[in-house]
Amino acid sequence: MDANLTYFVAIIAISIVGLALILYVIPIGLWFQSLISGVRVSLIQLIFMRWRKVPPRAIVNALITSTKAGLNLKRDYLEAHYLAGGHVQQVVNALVSADKANLDLNFKMATAIDLAGRDVLEAVQMSVNPKVINTPPVKAVARDGIELIAKARVTVRASIKQLVGGAGEETVLARVGEGIVSSIGSALSHKEVLENPDFISKVVLEKGLDAGTAFEILSIDVADIDIGKNIGAVLQMDQANADKNIAQAKAEERRAMAVATEQEMKAKAQEARAKVIEAEVEIPLAMAEAFRSGHMGIMDYYKFRNIEADTTMRDSISKGTQHSSRKSDNTDTEK
Repeated sequence: MDANLTYFVAIIAISIVGLALILYVIPIGLWFQSLISGVRVSLIQLIFMRWRKVPPRAIVNALITSTKAGLNLKRDYLEAHYLAGGHVQQVVNALVSADKANLDLNFKMATAIDLAGRDVLEAVQMSVNPKVINTPPVKAVARDGIELIAKARVTVRASIKQLVGGAGEETVLARVGEGIVSSIGSALSHKEVLENPDFISKVVLEKGLDAGTAFEILSIDVADIDIGKNIGAVLQMDQANADKNIAQAKAEERRAMAVATEQEMKAKAQEARAKVIEAEVEIPLAMAEAFRSGHMGIMDYYKFRNIEADTTMRDSISKGTQHSSRKSDNTDTEK
């Protein structure tokens, strides 16, 4: 009895597993769902989808959505897009949204946008509901040298035809920032920009910054303008400091040259004194030679000594006179 019960349970388990396997290979429930939804997909095609590594449920759900929305999409095209790495349901939802919004978007363009890496559904939604992009703080300097920091809000709408190959939000922000810098830099005074901030918007919009991008710029609104540094004054101070450093360097160069010249003159003076001392040393030798050779007599020697003594006396008298005059001047000053 126990053996029969075990055998019966095993048969039931095998039957359940086999039925589950059959239902997985042959998705009868999915076929019935497509049938009552008005989408004709045969069981053979559903089985072939599994063999082609395509999830039948994704294709069937996409076909049901498009059919109920009045779109005529072919199953082969959806399978091909899935095998190419696309998002089938997202493409179908984008096509339905574009059809309801009367946008010119066909299946080929939608799949191209999706395979290009862009969110096609978000692009359609942005075409219907424009997006506001806030620019980072943009610093620019007017002609009077005053720095201004501006923030802008850019309202853009996705351009369906430019989504493939068109530049993204980063390019739009970069171009808007460049336009803000150019418009502020062309202003004669920062006061003009503060008084008329719409001047920036007009100048930037006239440049057609959305060319070659995936967006269409609807408006550029300056949200905030702050005053930054006085760049002109800072540059003048830097120039003055640079001129001062150059002047100091030249003065130091002249001082070094003067010190070198002074050292050179001292060296020459020491050399001259050395030569004088050397010459004075040779005088007694010359006098002795003159005595031996008879060119100089004793009377000539006495005359030389008298002249030398007279010169020494005169020097002493002159020095004493200068000392006395200085002393009298100091006495008069004290009185």
